[in-house]
Amino acid sequence: MTRAHTIGSLGRLAAALWIGAALACSSASAAFAEEDPRDREYPHGDWQEECSFCHDDSKFLPVKPTKDFKHPASLPMRGAHATAACSACHRTLDFGKPPRPDCVACHQDVHRGEFGMDCSRCHTTRTFLDRAEMARLHRMTRFPLSGAHAAADCEACHRPKAQGQLVYVGLATECAACHDSTGFPSAPQRPPSHADGDYPEDCSLCHSTVSFLGGRINHDATGFPLTGAHAALECARCHGEPFNPDLTPECVSCHLSDYQAVTDPSHTEGSFPLDCTRCHNTTSFDGARFLEHDTLYFPIYSGTHNGAWDRCSDCHTLSTNYSVFSCLGCHSQPETSPLHSGVSGYQYNSDACYACHPRGVAED
Repeated sequence: MTRAHTIGSLGRLAAALWIGAALACSSASAAFAEEDPRDREYPHGDWQEECSFCHDDSKFLPVKPTKDFKHPASLPMRGAHATAACSACHRTLDFGKPPRPDCVACHQDVHRGEFGMDCSRCHTTRTFLDRAEMARLHRMTRFPLSGAHAAADCEACHRPKAQGQLVYVGLATECAACHDSTGFPSAPQRPPSHADGDYPEDCSLCHSTVSFLGGRINHDATGFPLTGAHAALECARCHGEPFNPDLTPECVSCHLSDYQAVTDPSHTEGSFPLDCTRCHNTTSFDGARFLEHDTLYFPIYSGTHNGAWDRCSDCHTLSTNYSVFSCLGCHSQPETSPLHSGVSGYQYNSDACYACHPRGVAED
């Protein structure tokens, strides 16, 4: 056999094989085109519904549920569930054997069972990260979320832990658990000055959840509201350093030196009460007003004597005994005696003046 004859035989064989393959493909395509999906065996088991709810008669496949299709009430199709493919939950076409309706049948429980199996307690089908719902549920715990706490990521406080350790349940609610622990880098940490000064670890005494800056203690809750000049003082002015939380509310615990320094009137010689509020206010220590003087003794802030004196010593001439007083420094005898002509038993002395004029007016 010649070389040319061999090549010609191989060419005729290749052509025959190509024609055979083409005919086979054409036959298979024709068979596939003639198959109607509606002729296949019913795949949905015992589940019976109108085919038109999901299938289009003109184009049986692919499947697209219509608005008339109602999913079983055991799992209503809402939110993200409404857009999920059927095969995402149904592993087979036998809808007579539906998947379990509980959440963990499809969703991995990242909380390791700490919250139970009902995801809907915290999550919705609209979004798996519904912060509003989570904050609402947090109000039912021992630690309601407010301010910056409400805006924090869950993981900022619920730090990841090893398998078997609780992450979400049983967390400490004390401020120091987060704000004095290097394990919570996202939480503003207690400054060294607070630790050195032995400040209380209850941050809420001075700080709010809105901001850690500009902390001011709710002093009203201590029984000693800060008003006037007290409100502007640094904590250390009264509490010292290190911080002493056990102060007494008595004025002289801070103002004893002021009490002892006053000379007109001398508080120590006159045995004045140690309650500064009897005469002073928190706005200023100057300009003391003993308003009880009008009701208990003699009107000096009302009536004819209002503004007629400058200092206590104008009337009280003996600093060691304030029951001693004199009217004669202002009411001279040449001025006073002629006004009492015809008054039986008239005497020009302070005791007699007070005996006849206890309210400081001529009509007494």
